[in-house]
Amino acid sequence: MSRAEPRGHVGGAGCLYVVATPIGNLGDMSTRAIEVLRQVVLIAAEDTRHSAGLLAHFGIDTPMQALHEHNEREQAPRLVQRMVEEGLELALISDAGTPLVSDPGYRLVRLARAAGVSVVPVPGPSALIAALSASGLPTDRFVFEGFLPPKAAARRARLEKLLTEPRTLIFYESSHRILDSLRDMAAVLGASRHAVLARELTKQFETILDDSLEALAGRVETDADQRRGELVVLVEGWCPPAG
Repeated sequence: MSRAEPRGHVGGAGCLYVVATPIGNLGDMSTRAIEVLRQVVLIAAEDTRHSAGLLAHFGIDTPMQALHEHNEREQAPRLVQRMVEEGLELALISDAGTPLVSDPGYRLVRLARAAGVSVVPVPGPSALIAALSASGLPTDRFVFEGFLPPKAAARRARLEKLLTEPRTLIFYESSHRILDSLRDMAAVLGASRHAVLARELTKQFETILDDSLEALAGRVETDADQRRGELVVLVEGWCPPAG
């Protein structure tokens, strides 16, 4: 089917594919993801300039439209209207990994479902699941907290609420705040609490460190490389004192 003849969805109300893309290693791109991104009429991308390289690598020439935190409230209703009125198939991607996980897309998916549009996940890479699978921490129950607040007081207040959380805690953190966050985690959750720092997963300089929160903070302070790239912090859940 040519691009001049947009593909409609059999159900008549359109279809939104939520497509996971690699978090670093392009070899993690699934065959299904490539096929879906080629067949849809439009790709809603968090950053079209960033995603252009990914699409070019896999020979995908589907048009893109930016959908990010600053325009989603305005653009989501328009995209849903197109899917409903024209029965079109669209795809949603983020800069890396699974959309909506600390990324835009929630409003689009919610509006699409409310309008009767089929929402189809195309699963794949996720930094938090990749980090958890290699962490050695309990995986049967966990809590994903996304990014902690950037300001120290708010960050510590959030951590205080998690002090007695028994499930494994998972956080994303930026490179310029990782040291402060680890120090606050050690101060609030306990310096000896076991934790894992996963950095640049699936990329050339991937590292996965595990130690106490205090020791990890010390390592990050003395090793500038550990303050670079994409970071996931995992912390063991709270265990009540024996006796």
